[in-house]
Amino acid sequence: MALIDASKYELSEKVVAINRVSKTVKGGRIMKFSALVVVGDGNGIVGFGLGKSNEVPDAIRKGIEDAKKNLIKVSLKGTTIPHETVGKFGAGAVLMRPAPEGTGVIAGGPVRSVVEMAGIKNIRTKSLRSNNPCNVVRATIAGLASLRDAEQVAAIRGKTVKEILG
Repeated sequence: MALIDASKYELSEKVVAINRVSKTVKGGRIMKFSALVVVGDGNGIVGFGLGKSNEVPDAIRKGIEDAKKNLIKVSLKGTTIPHETVGKFGAGAVLMRPAPEGTGVIAGGPVRSVVEMAGIKNIRTKSLRSNNPCNVVRATIAGLASLRDAEQVAAIRGKTVKEILG
């Protein structure tokens, strides 16, 4: 997939998880932080990043910079997704289904952050298997990246949209 230039979009960011990790050395424990951040423009562009540092604000800043380097374009159908999909990464799996207008975002924690940043207003999701925020976010991004609308499918098959939809 082609890289998306972050400077062209008005991106907002959301911190999904902050994790404190410690390393025991001869002099005691060294504390560091990792921050999982999701960025998006609310109109089909979304990305995530992981930042690590000695201080929380630095970790968040690094996470935002990393997220802006990993943007993807999500195919939308109005305010929902075009079809059902399952995103998988590692032990994490996320089931995503389109929902009619007025349903809202039915999603938990990390999935909700990604879906809202992508600009999806109506969707039903279920996080399966792992509840590790990093793997759940990666699985959600993988599922959203796998979405195809009718125009894309028609172009791949060399047909018109009318022939595809019947």
